[in-house]
Amino acid sequence: MTAHMSQFTQSFRPISLEELNTKAEMMARIDNKYVVRAEQLFGLVPQLREAFDVLDINTRRAFEYDTRYFDDAGRSAYFEHHQGRRRGFKVRVRNYVDAGLCFLEVKVKGQRGMTEKYRMPYDINQRAALTPDASEFAKGTYSRQYDKAFEYDLHPALDIRYQRMTLVAKSGGERMTIDTDLRFQSKRQRCATGTAVFIVETKSANGRGLADRLLRMAGERPTKRCSKYCIGMAATGQVSRYNRFLPTLRKLGLTAPNPTIGNWSEIRTDLPTHWVGAGQVVAA
Repeated sequence: MTAHMSQFTQSFRPISLEELNTKAEMMARIDNKYVVRAEQLFGLVPQLREAFDVLDINTRRAFEYDTRYFDDAGRSAYFEHHQGRRRGFKVRVRNYVDAGLCFLEVKVKGQRGMTEKYRMPYDINQRAALTPDASEFAKGTYSRQYDKAFEYDLHPALDIRYQRMTLVAKSGGERMTIDTDLRFQSKRQRCATGTAVFIVETKSANGRGLADRLLRMAGERPTKRCSKYCIGMAATGQVSRYNRFLPTLRKLGLTAPNPTIGNWSEIRTDLPTHWVGAGQVVAA
């Protein structure tokens, strides 16, 4: 755990994964995202620890997330999000590294802008491409949600790794995730944010939970265009249109580079641990 993250989590009461799932699994929720500098986030610790506990698994409070996103050749998942379409989707295989869990996850939009996530267990050794069962799961989820055929031919598009802390409201029904040290990698580029900036995501039934109130009182406002997948696609030079994500890219210290051609790198648990500093980009 980095020094920044250790400083943030050490004063919170721990909660187990089982307790978290009982109190606030939040598979259907309204999300708000904020880009927050470390000093602002640490200033909220006294208020947050009064109302929230921190996920703790075997004394660990910061966890490695390793995700591969899939998209088609036209980058439909990206552009549907960029254009704000109501029938957007994301398909990913996520390895919860420290928990030893891996899932195929399909995210779609529900009523009133609510995010809905559906998932199935996945063999981590099959992440180079979607298995037939995974493809059928993604197609079925999309079709049931939107009553239309899923016509996208999906292939690996982007790998993202980051460190996450999770806070759970003591009263239940609300959760917030705090991500830092984001590392993006495509066929052509890789880049990283460093640990001085965080993406904070609040998850509640109505989008107006206690965490949102505390963040707003501290002068923070939701960052409307803050999809990690879309940010990564822009930062690694895979898309030509990313103007809606420019404010978030700037807050994170990232700029969209001119891609240089390289080979697809299998980033799993063997991902290099030493990345370039915040806002810098190197060829993969």
